[in-house]
Amino acid sequence: MPADFEEPSKRSWADDPLRVPAPRTVEETGLPFLLLVELASKVLYQRGQIKLNELAGHLKLPPSVLDPVLAFMRTEKLAEMQRRGSSNTDADIVYNLSDTGRARGAEFVRRDAYAGAAPVTFSDYAERVRAHSVAQMRVKREHIRKTFDGIVASPAVLDQLGAAMNSGRAIFIHGPAGSGKTYLAERLNGLLQGQIAVPHALLVDGDIIPVFDPVVHSAIEDSAPPGMLFDRRTPRDQRWVRCQRPAVITGGELTLEALDLRFDPASRLYQAPPHLKANGGIFIIDDLGRQRCSPVELMNRWIVPMDRQVDYLSLQNGYKFPVPFDVVVIFSSNLPPESLADGSFLRRLGYKIHVGAMQPEQYETVFRQVCQRFSVPFEAESFAWLMRHHQLHERPLMACYPRDLVSQLRDLAAYEGRLPSLDIASLEWAWNNYFAAV
Repeated sequence: MPADFEEPSKRSWADDPLRVPAPRTVEETGLPFLLLVELASKVLYQRGQIKLNELAGHLKLPPSVLDPVLAFMRTEKLAEMQRRGSSNTDADIVYNLSDTGRARGAEFVRRDAYAGAAPVTFSDYAERVRAHSVAQMRVKREHIRKTFDGIVASPAVLDQLGAAMNSGRAIFIHGPAGSGKTYLAERLNGLLQGQIAVPHALLVDGDIIPVFDPVVHSAIEDSAPPGMLFDRRTPRDQRWVRCQRPAVITGGELTLEALDLRFDPASRLYQAPPHLKANGGIFIIDDLGRQRCSPVELMNRWIVPMDRQVDYLSLQNGYKFPVPFDVVVIFSSNLPPESLADGSFLRRLGYKIHVGAMQPEQYETVFRQVCQRFSVPFEAESFAWLMRHHQLHERPLMACYPRDLVSQLRDLAAYEGRLPSLDIASLEWAWNNYFAAV
C-alpha cells in the first residue's frame, strides 16, 4: 500500500529535484521482485526475442537490476537464453520465453496489459511533486510583460493574473463570450517556469498507472548519447522524464468520470485523470457550465482537492488512496461566478477576474494586427464605419470580432479570385453574415 504522501521518503531530492540516481539493484528500485518478473515476462511475450540492453532500454532499468530477474526466470523455466552471433560477448545473447513462460506471460497480459517502463513507487512520486511544487514558483511583472508581449489586454487584468499565479489557489476568469478569456487562460502556460520530473508510470497497491503522456508533457531530451543512458557517467533514473511544467486544457467534453482513475477493460490499462497529469503545472477548465455534468457537481468534485491539495482516487479493486493535487486550477466561463456555485465554493476561488469588452483604441490595435496577419490592407474609413455600426447596433467591442470579420473578407476574396480588401461593402457583407443581418 502507498504511504501517505506527507510521510518523508527514504531518499531526498531537495538539493536537485530533477536528478534521481539510477537504481543499481532490485532493492533500490523500491519495486517488488515479482513485479519486475511480471513486467519482463509481458515485454518478452509481446516482443519475442530481445537483447538485455534492449530490455533495459524498454523498462528504463539498468542491466544490473535486470540480471537477477532474468536469472530467476531461467531458473524457473520461464525464459531461455541463446547466443546469436560470433563475437562471444554479451551483445550476442538474446532472451525469449519458454512455453511455460509464454503461458504465464499471456496470463499476466490478460490481467493487466501494461508492459512499458518500470513504475516508480508512490512515496517517491509524492516527494518529487513536493520538491517541484508549482506553489513554489513566483511570477513577476516582467514575466507577464514577456509572456503577453504584443497581446492587447487590460493592464489591470494582466496584473490580476500575475498575482493570482502566485497565490497557489484556483482562478476564475469570467466575462461575455468572445472577450478573450480562453486566449488569456491558455497564454498563462507561458508563465510556467522551471522543469519537473514526470514518471513513466506509478505503482499503487500492486497496480501500475501510466502517468507520462507525450500529448500533455513536453519532454526535454537527455543530453547523454544513445547507449550511455545507464553508463556510470550518466547515472540518472530513466523511469523519470525531465519535462516542462504541463498545461492541461479541457472544455465542454469534461465529465465527472474523467476526473477519476479509470481502468479500460478493452485495453486492460489504467487511464490517469487529467489533473494527475497536470501536477506541477496548470489545469484549465474552459467553458465552465457547458460540461455534461452540472457546474454544481463539478464544483463539489473540486472542493476537497482545492482546499487540501489532496485528491482521492480508487483502483479497480476499490482501494482508495490520496494523491498530491499540485496544480493551479483555472476556470473560464461566460457565466458570473455567483450563478455557478454557492458561497462555500466561491470563497475557495482565490481570484475572480472579469474580462470584458475592449476600449476603442484597443479594438483598433487588434483589428490592425489581424489585418496584417491576413494580408488585408487596413482602411481607416472602413474601420470608422465599423465602429459606427458597433455603436448603432449596440455591439460591444469583443476581442474575437476582428479575427472573425477579417477572416470572412479573406474567404470572400478567395472565392471571387481577387486580393482581399477592407472596403465598406465587403465589411458590411461580413457583418451581416456574422451577426445574422441584425
